Amino acid sequence: MRIITYNVNGLRAAVAKGLPEWLSQELPDVLCLQETKLQPEQYPAEPFEALGYKAYLYSAQKKGYSGVAILTRCEPDYVEYGMGIDEYDNEGRFIRADYGDLSIVSVYHPSGTSGDERQAFKMVWLEAFQKYVTELQKSRRKLILCGDYNICHEAIDIHDPIRNATNSGFLPEEREWMTRFLSTGFIDSFRALYPEKQEYTWWSYRFNSRAKNKGWRIDYCMVSEPMRPLLKNACILNQAVHSDHCPMMLEVAD
Repeated sequence: MRIITYNVNGLRAAVAKGLPEWLSQELPDVLCLQETKLQPEQYPAEPFEALGYKAYLYSAQKKGYSGVAILTRCEPDYVEYGMGIDEYDNEGRFIRADYGDLSIVSVYHPSGTSGDERQAFKMVWLEAFQKYVTELQKSRRKLILCGDYNICHEAIDIHDPIRNATNSGFLPEEREWMTRFLSTGFIDSFRALYPEKQEYTWWSYRFNSRAKNKGWRIDYCMVSEPMRPLLKNACILNQAVHSDHCPMMLEVAD
């Protein structure tokens, strides 16, 4: 089973930049999207349906903001929209699809770059997210949590760890949260398979950052511990250029 996660930074914009054509070459079983930035009635269904994808969308109440989706070529048994917490669900940040005993989540963690208020919101969200998925794991042991976490974990995950140490996304308290999260039975699939690889999934649009590869690895396919023996491959698809992010692919045994 091949799963791709991709923060598209506006799904309609990504479609205009050739996302369906790229997808026709990759054809993952499941595509987890973040920052769709549209309402369900604005979803450009035709090119995706032509490739065999059915879409499950969870949009923010605020138009043109946030939003997650799962596009899938295999029909899920069940889809859960949100976490049952209004302040987060209003921003369209979490959707889950169940396939037998396997659950796949598309999640978009908040950014704290706009100021102290959103950084505080992000830190509270992180604790709520961890509590929610820890509880979820009791009934759904095989979890794949795909998405934009807006955190680089270690120095290897960012192009300039020294100068970014005081920037949201690489703050000590964010990194400490991720260490704690991983210690509770979750696995960073890419790092587990490739402990020494230095690759990124996001580059600022400023300063020609992508051409210079001055990036951050903030997009992950996290998996629960029961998934460890099923991990086959993980790779960052940094040739895809429909967004300021690039996709990550995870392959697991059926």
